[in-house]
Amino acid sequence: MTSSQPGSARPTPPTSETAAPSAGRPLSPTEQRNPASSGLDDLDTLGVLKVLNAEDHGVIDAVAAALPQLAELVDIAADRMRRGGRVHYFGAGTSGRLGVLDASELLPTFNLEPGRVIGHIAGGQAALVNAVENAEDSGADGSAAGAELGPDDVAIGIAASGSTPYVGGALDAARANGAHAVLISNNPHAAPADKADDHIVLDTGPEVITGSTRLKAGTAQKLTLNGFSTALMVALGRTWDNLMVSVVATNAKLRERIVRILREAADLGDADARALLERCEGDLKTAIVVSFTEAAPALAASTLESHDGSVRAAIAELVRAGASSDVGAGSGQEDSGQDNPGPGAVGA
Repeated sequence: MTSSQPGSARPTPPTSETAAPSAGRPLSPTEQRNPASSGLDDLDTLGVLKVLNAEDHGVIDAVAAALPQLAELVDIAADRMRRGGRVHYFGAGTSGRLGVLDASELLPTFNLEPGRVIGHIAGGQAALVNAVENAEDSGADGSAAGAELGPDDVAIGIAASGSTPYVGGALDAARANGAHAVLISNNPHAAPADKADDHIVLDTGPEVITGSTRLKAGTAQKLTLNGFSTALMVALGRTWDNLMVSVVATNAKLRERIVRILREAADLGDADARALLERCEGDLKTAIVVSFTEAAPALAASTLESHDGSVRAAIAELVRAGASSDVGAGSGQEDSGQDNPGPGAVGA
């Protein structure tokens, strides 16, 4: 490939307006040819990458347009999780892998208990690394997975076309059991009908390579799931300010990270932070609560437990209970006289 411009001898691909409809409905934009990438294989390598990059710029706008709906979903999920409910992702292929990835990263990052956010992929674990033939076409498999959900749960189906049978079966069964069901798709023409309570559209348009939804559609889904799960963890008190206070220190790198986080959170020197962590048996959240309230580590830990692990809520409770006469004791900060000390708002 030596040319830097698309070849002029190529036929003009159909646009969104000329693409043939499917099953009485307009063809999903993700399956239509993209005029912006016409002649892609006549471009040099830099030219291919520039086309991909230019098309990727629209992904951010597509996700931004869906943020109000996504915020509603976060609030619904947070409320249900506080009642003991769970969040389930359902998808096939790239969409399924992204759901499994997002769910699996919440345990080490936010110390989320196993089984609270669960990723389901059509075809099971084998489909994470290899395509499983016809798995996405099994509405019955989706229904079986969705039937496990209950009234306090949230079912999130992820499908670029919005019509994957596995996802539709899962949402339908979950909703029938009282779960809140939402479809996330890249197809404004998808018709989830009675299978979902809401449809969040990430309108990324045609792909650079027709139908390759691992590109823009997958990128938009990844950003959306990142936003959803992160905002959900913030709402549940799994952060404090913008600090990763729920991180699980499973190796030397992470053990050093919790020292740095405590130093930032409580304005402590290195030696004092390490000594406080030792007093608190290495538990970062307990150490932060102790640093702001001077409560005994055991009391700080039990207060955290009774407030679903929210540092801010635990500090506020101990301050209200008079556990400390100085909110900032041990942290280098003055008493604000407020119930919610420290940056931000109570997260849980």
